[in-house]
Amino acid sequence: MPKDLHRRGLLFVLSSPSGAGKSTLSRRLLEGDSNFRLSISATTRLPRPGEVDGEHYFFVSRERFQQMVANGEMLEHAEVFGNLYGTPRAPVEDWLSRERDILFDVDWQGASQLRDSALSADLVTVFVLPPSIAELHRRLVARGQDSDEVIAGRMAKSQAEYSHWREYDYILINDDLDACQKKIETIVAAERLRRARQIGLGGFVAGLDREYEETFG
Repeated sequence: MPKDLHRRGLLFVLSSPSGAGKSTLSRRLLEGDSNFRLSISATTRLPRPGEVDGEHYFFVSRERFQQMVANGEMLEHAEVFGNLYGTPRAPVEDWLSRERDILFDVDWQGASQLRDSALSADLVTVFVLPPSIAELHRRLVARGQDSDEVIAGRMAKSQAEYSHWREYDYILINDDLDACQKKIETIVAAERLRRARQIGLGGFVAGLDREYEETFG
């Protein structure tokens, strides 16, 4: 790419019901593409074993979280299973200023708020569906992270979550993890090439015009 050309960063959203594969696909995208950074959310829930503040989440009190919302410090926020989650604005704007891409692991509420934010022009949204409800339940049980009560709650909420699929730019059915990953990589590659994301393209074409006139005009 000519040195005067640059690319605007992507705000890349992956959403899905719990158990549809969003976390695994997110991890694979981050591991396979060094230009991506995961947007670190703030949350009021307690850390799980092995989670580090500032690396996995910003763990804050409910009072501090609500203060951040009131001060306009959140790009999006929502309450999920009794806990508050949100995306602090400052780290996202800092990363975009470096012409890098940011991955958002958020639900449909978060995606909706990002569409209404000042950064909506850079947004690309993907919703991941499970191949069946039975498979969704099997995956939740197989990962062994939640109690039967929590799994039942996630299943009860799944239909409300995937009912928002029409609001997304791309819809993927995760019946094959490797194939789904390749489709995400294809979407990323295409979105990075959009004309609107190419900074300096007008100047580059103007340079071609000057060269043409000097040579053939």
